[in-house]
Amino acid sequence: MKLGFGLITCQRYPGETRSDEELYADALELAALAEELGFDSVWVSEHHFVDDGYLPSLLPMCAAIAARTDRIEIGTGLLLITLHDPLRIAEDAAAVDLLSRGRLILGLGLGWREEEFDGFGVLLAKRGRRLEEAVDVLRRAWRGEAASSGGAPVYVTPRPGRPGGPPIWIGAEAEPAVRRAGRIADGFIGGGETPAVFAQQALWAREERERVGGDPAFALGLHMSTFVWNGPAAEAWDLVAPSLRYVSWKYDDMEFARGRSGPPSAPPPMTSEEDEVLRQEIILGTPEQVAESIRAFQRAAGMDVHFVADLYWPGMDPLLQREAMRIFAEEVAPLLR
Repeated sequence: MKLGFGLITCQRYPGETRSDEELYADALELAALAEELGFDSVWVSEHHFVDDGYLPSLLPMCAAIAARTDRIEIGTGLLLITLHDPLRIAEDAAAVDLLSRGRLILGLGLGWREEEFDGFGVLLAKRGRRLEEAVDVLRRAWRGEAASSGGAPVYVTPRPGRPGGPPIWIGAEAEPAVRRAGRIADGFIGGGETPAVFAQQALWAREERERVGGDPAFALGLHMSTFVWNGPAAEAWDLVAPSLRYVSWKYDDMEFARGRSGPPSAPPPMTSEEDEVLRQEIILGTPEQVAESIRAFQRAAGMDVHFVADLYWPGMDPLLQREAMRIFAEEVAPLLR
């Protein structure tokens, strides 16, 4: 099992005193630490026009991580390809693949926020078609064929260091989207609800892969909120709950948000019902408990899983965040490998 660290977002937690420059510098420090601790991959995540400064530009961040590291794979989780010119992404991803010497995993997503699509002048209703067309453009460009994203056909140079370019993974939840990943991508990455749900998604992806006669070497990824601690469960929950609450609430808050420039507002007090729901959405506990929870997803899927532990927590004390990373790398990873 491969183990990743993510999802780096550089979000400004309400009351955060560090500058944006310091938040970005810390993100690079955490990526370098992930490599030092033995993680197999580090992942970044994209959104736009959010008042807390959610990371909007993934490939520049990936290039910076590549310059700070030597071994670790660098993944986008997810790059919202439907908002971008795929020809431009083909060039930028090729550059990152060259800078990293073949360590980029290009994870792609559909996107869902109306403000993002409106801001970029893209029709939300066309996002599925745009994703499929974008993957075709990327493949053609990286094979050395003429490719077009609406203009004249052109050749992308230089091409990626790896023949055919970086592996393309697609993130999805619903059956049609998961099957699309199985059909046109090199891997699927899920967000993790329960082992049973993940097992069904893995089955859909494999069925579609087999139906189209695709390469059986198909990657299966999973990212989930994770916090490991050597102490009572109540203590672990108290340490992570404020950050988990903020991240979860912010996704709901930004869905219909428009025209906000910041600073970000704090979420309302958490209700007992929200507390209960959030406890079900995180892998939490001692190293042994966390390892067993992750194993349950791999057993359900019936194949090797690239597990990305979402250990990047906006608002968490930097020393605490680093300690949680260390415990995962030194005490959870050996149980899974």
